[in-house]
Amino acid sequence: MYAPQQPILILSKNTKRESGRKVQLENINAGKTIADLIRTCLGPQAMMKMLMDPMGGIVMTNDGNAILREITVQHPAAKSMIEIARTQDEEVGDGTTSVIVLAGEMLAVAEQFLQQQIHPTVIIRAYREALEDMVRILQDEVSIELDRTDKKKLADVVKSCVGTKFVGRWSDLAVRIALDAVETVTLTENGRTEIDIKKYAKVEKIPGGSIDDSCVLRGIMLNKDVTHPKMRRYIEKPRIVLLDCPLEYKKGESQTNVEIVGDQDFTKLLQLEEEHVARLCEDIIAVKPDVVFTEKGVSDLAQHFLMKAGITAIRRLRKTDNNRLARACGATIVNRTEELTEKDVGTGAGLFEIKKLGDEYFCFVTECDDPKACTILLRGASKDVLNETERNLQDALHVARNLMLDPKLLPGGGAVEMAVSQALTNKQIQGPYRAVAQALEIIPRTLTQNCGANTIRTLTALRAKHASHPASEGPCTWGIDGETGQLVDMKEKNIWEPLSVKLQVYKTAVETAILLLRIDDIVSGSKKNSGDGAGPSPAAAAAGMGGE
Repeated sequence: MYAPQQPILILSKNTKRESGRKVQLENINAGKTIADLIRTCLGPQAMMKMLMDPMGGIVMTNDGNAILREITVQHPAAKSMIEIARTQDEEVGDGTTSVIVLAGEMLAVAEQFLQQQIHPTVIIRAYREALEDMVRILQDEVSIELDRTDKKKLADVVKSCVGTKFVGRWSDLAVRIALDAVETVTLTENGRTEIDIKKYAKVEKIPGGSIDDSCVLRGIMLNKDVTHPKMRRYIEKPRIVLLDCPLEYKKGESQTNVEIVGDQDFTKLLQLEEEHVARLCEDIIAVKPDVVFTEKGVSDLAQHFLMKAGITAIRRLRKTDNNRLARACGATIVNRTEELTEKDVGTGAGLFEIKKLGDEYFCFVTECDDPKACTILLRGASKDVLNETERNLQDALHVARNLMLDPKLLPGGGAVEMAVSQALTNKQIQGPYRAVAQALEIIPRTLTQNCGANTIRTLTALRAKHASHPASEGPCTWGIDGETGQLVDMKEKNIWEPLSVKLQVYKTAVETAILLLRIDDIVSGSKKNSGDGAGPSPAAAAAGMGGE
């Protein structure tokens, strides 16, 4: 009987294979390089990076994820480091720089053990144990509960997030915008809280003015003008109808042939089209709206009928904008005009107006009674300033959202890292476990370096503070003031971070270090030269690898 053979790895002369210690050390170096690249972007005194893309556009930012998204790397380990910044950004929205710096340091402290010929599995086991202890310490010992209704405390936490960014100079404004927007889009039904920032809090960037002019609208703003110049541009307490069907004669899906015999047939055809459009408009006029928004087109004839009835029409809305409008003014999006009823009309808005900002017209539906969607209007000197402001604001919005969903806080400024590091050190376990405790100190150390203080003296003093802190008084909240590099009590300075962000940072950083330490072989198939007939293609070589 035929027994299937095990796949054999055949390497062509174009395929490179590296293995063992060399690969592990290379991976560690790649991780360290990525971490070094954005180490200066941590803390309130963070420097910014200017990146040029291949098209000649520039990006100026100190957001870890935005920087790594723009750069191109060859090394596979460096690619997975970049991936974790993206994960962090998608999961919790903040802490992208911290996670890279910490993951790089976790790898760096493992290097000495690999050189001592300690097996990677031993290091990994210790890392896993340390991670479990870190998560437990964060949740049970260091974190404090937050009262969601305490607006001042919420503002303090969002402020310490915004303080490390470009928008830090306008921190009060940014905090107010973030909290207002999150409060607006929070929807609680059947005991379940939903905060969907991506769908319902739209950021509109308009160059011109200054950042101080930015605000959260109690309603929606669209980049649209009315379809007919004679339609009303200012309506108080408007009745709004939302459609997603065209207000024009329906065209055939594919090529349609119509055979006309007599000369009156063509007139009949036009008459049918007119009647169809008139019927659509009559259905709309029957519910007496003031404004009609549709996602499709509005023909000239429909504009004429609607204008005679004193109705303003706006066409070709985006689907997402239409959904936002529905949430803001309480209207229902209708697919067919025949089905329009009184309860589909939105009456929740207080004002509809068309304004000109810069050289474009914008449509505002504002002063809504209970909007569950909003538009954040950002003004600024240039496109680059606006883009960076938007990135910073997204972080602030996510932090505010995390606090609403999981209201637990940790002291900021490297205090929590020092407290966890001290707790791990107190367990008296040597080797890689102890190294994790040392690696955590990279966050306060980087904060000190970035404000130009004496690193060794400051860190030694901070370590002494934490070591001599009596356990009976709860967790030690002393950390580093990112502005001056002095030691301060974070409780008094009011610098707090959400627990969800820190948990994600630790989990992601340690898991990534474990993943990269597990790798002991890199096989890369390079492109084959056209004249080279020897050996299988790299794809075949890779396919023959099989699982271990």
